Amino acid sequence: MKNSILKSTLVLAMFTLPFIASAVVAATVIHAGSLIDSTSNKVIQKATVIITDNKITAINQGFTEGASEDTVIDLSDYTLMPGFMDMHTHISSQNNGPASYMEGFTLNEADFTIKGVMYAEKTLMAGFTTIRNLGDRYNESVALRNAINKGMVKGPRIYTAAKSIATTGGHADPTNGHSHSIMGDPGPIDGVINGVAEARKAVRQRYKHGADLIKITATGGVLSVAKSGQNPQFMDDELSAVVETAKDYGMTVAVHAHGKEGMLRAIKAGVTSIEHGTYMDEEVFKQMKKYDTYYVPTIMAGAWVAEKAKIDGFFPELVRPKAATIGPLIQKTFAKAYQSGIKIAFGTDSGVSAHGDNGLEFALMVEAGMKPIEAIRSATQNAADLLNVSDSLGTIEVGKLADLVAVKGNPLKQISLLQNVNFVMKDGLVYKHQ
Repeated sequence: MKNSILKSTLVLAMFTLPFIASAVVAATVIHAGSLIDSTSNKVIQKATVIITDNKITAINQGFTEGASEDTVIDLSDYTLMPGFMDMHTHISSQNNGPASYMEGFTLNEADFTIKGVMYAEKTLMAGFTTIRNLGDRYNESVALRNAINKGMVKGPRIYTAAKSIATTGGHADPTNGHSHSIMGDPGPIDGVINGVAEARKAVRQRYKHGADLIKITATGGVLSVAKSGQNPQFMDDELSAVVETAKDYGMTVAVHAHGKEGMLRAIKAGVTSIEHGTYMDEEVFKQMKKYDTYYVPTIMAGAWVAEKAKIDGFFPELVRPKAATIGPLIQKTFAKAYQSGIKIAFGTDSGVSAHGDNGLEFALMVEAGMKPIEAIRSATQNAADLLNVSDSLGTIEVGKLADLVAVKGNPLKQISLLQNVNFVMKDGLVYKHQ
């Protein structure tokens, strides 16, 4: 009996050992001259990052050799960082002046989706491996997110709010500026609410459409064809209804806001982040600390609209004075917000300015007084925290997804290097290596 068992074991081993040998998984071995892992202010010199499948499996001091079957990537002249994360984009559109205001009448859902495919690849090539998309027209960013996740098109990992939620005539009311004959009376399905019941329905509709989070426009805005750029546009009970309902569905709430009163109402209702925040002051900072609210600055958007406001005919006449007034203030507000110590996550509002130029925001943040290492952290560790994905993204640590970017040189001494990323890896796959 014992001999029979021994023979069977030997036969089984003869067949299984070759299979085991062939099942060795090849790794990707990256030799980084410098490593900013976003877990501290330290820069690690000469590090090896080992990736198996789509995850980081080891980080070694010095350049360690890989196995014969491994792929070795030489980034010994580069600084390696976690993949950047932009917390405020509009991935399926891009402002080009007067023509942009006609697109709602001349383009269809498929047109915006195709634009999104193009802009998504540009964003990824700029080093942004994850984005929040805070508003589209037809929920096309949901389809784009799904296509990227399936590997059908190239682009960043998308967390989308789909269609933003506004009040009648508010910043994200899609019929602002239309003639009365076609204006109609959009409701919760279209992202326009009035009252608590409609607020709850709009959130649930976003969930039904496949959104990951909620975006509301709590004050007036710059580019909408409406008079005020800062008036509060949601009542307290409407804000509470949005936040409470979103929480039931496991969704966070991002809030477009320029004016102080609208911000204070939203913060006290328990929203997750304030976007733009032009007229923030000490009272707002105090409430943001109390309620643990993030700030997403979008300095690029302010600079861009301020510059375009100087051009006759670029914006409708109702928009131009708002752009000229509000645009230049955002960087100054950011400087005060940074000094106040509130939590800041990186965001550009790309789609206002050009997709692929996202890296300029780093330079504008540093110009306003932020340390380069903290600007990088705002687009990595802080952004992951805002998205509630710190367990898998935002830092270079064992067990996390292999989202990595690199630039040639030292971005802590020359922050403008981040406007020309040389290496991009997302989910363990290399998309760019110059």
